[in-house]
Amino acid sequence: MSDKIQHIAVIRLSAMGDVAMTVPVLRAFVRQHQGVKITVVSRPFFQPFFDEIPNVSFFAVDLNGRHKGTMGLFKLYADLKKLNIDAIADLHNVLRSIVLRNLFALGGKKVAYTDKGRAEKKALTRAENKIFEPVKSMVERHVETFKNLGFYIDLMNPVFPDKAKLPDEILKIFGEKNNLHWIGIAPFAQYESKVYPLDLMQKVIDELANNTTHKILLFGGGKKETELLHTLAADKNNVIVVAGKVKFLQELQLISNLDVMLSMDSGNAHIAAMLGVKVVTLWGATHPYAGFKPFNQPYENCLTADRTKYPLLPTSVYGNKTVQGYEDVMRTISVDDVVAKINSNLA
Repeated sequence: MSDKIQHIAVIRLSAMGDVAMTVPVLRAFVRQHQGVKITVVSRPFFQPFFDEIPNVSFFAVDLNGRHKGTMGLFKLYADLKKLNIDAIADLHNVLRSIVLRNLFALGGKKVAYTDKGRAEKKALTRAENKIFEPVKSMVERHVETFKNLGFYIDLMNPVFPDKAKLPDEILKIFGEKNNLHWIGIAPFAQYESKVYPLDLMQKVIDELANNTTHKILLFGGGKKETELLHTLAADKNNVIVVAGKVKFLQELQLISNLDVMLSMDSGNAHIAAMLGVKVVTLWGATHPYAGFKPFNQPYENCLTADRTKYPLLPTSVYGNKTVQGYEDVMRTISVDDVVAKINSNLA
């Protein structure tokens, strides 16, 4: 079947970190299957993720306009049919993408979808009879999806893009890198259970800022987060708030030039990882065993809360569930350990 497939539509509509996790897979695919074209079907905001990958086109889905609702799905199907798609790789596997791939299947096209492993993840996070062992990563699951279309992908020796050349308007704000270590810190996540306490994060930033060879870039979004970032920066000359100063593409360029990124279990970790940057992650209610460890990063860079003190961890796959008495699990990750892990990745 694979020798007849010349054009694959890859569906992954959201969220940011999940879309970022598809990038290493597609980058490897196009290197190993150069005769096959890929069209990524996603929200327009994510297009910059794929700009540097050869033989990959981007189809921006208009979920608030033309492609909204049930009729919008049929319009989306009609729009994609015009691209002469041979097969569908559904890396999202939600109702919208299921309907879309089934329309293509009815039209005689080969389809495959990512099994999210919900049963294994439930076993990892349940309170009773917990099975505390790593489940298959989402990246591995995406590789299996392409295998079901007849394409093997080898991720053993990933190739990452060169560090982006920073334009003058960025250099005016952040300065030349020269011999400084650029450390990115993204202290926020969608759910509170995944956020390192800000008083501890302040201590991490203060400690790192004491080293004058460090320049610390703080990432976040939205008015509230931006205000908190400015508080964390605390008028330090070598701590700069990125939020609100650059466009998304420029933010990606900055991240690609980092020496290390400190992130929660969130999208920024996966963005840095897809660009080949070293990533240190902090885990509270969630755990890297659930399959969302940033791509090509060692488990040693994943600092997790103390399971001896909090044996029910992890209590959630996504961080959207709270367990009484587990509000302060991330306080078991010490400031010293965080700083030491960052410094070890700069050595």
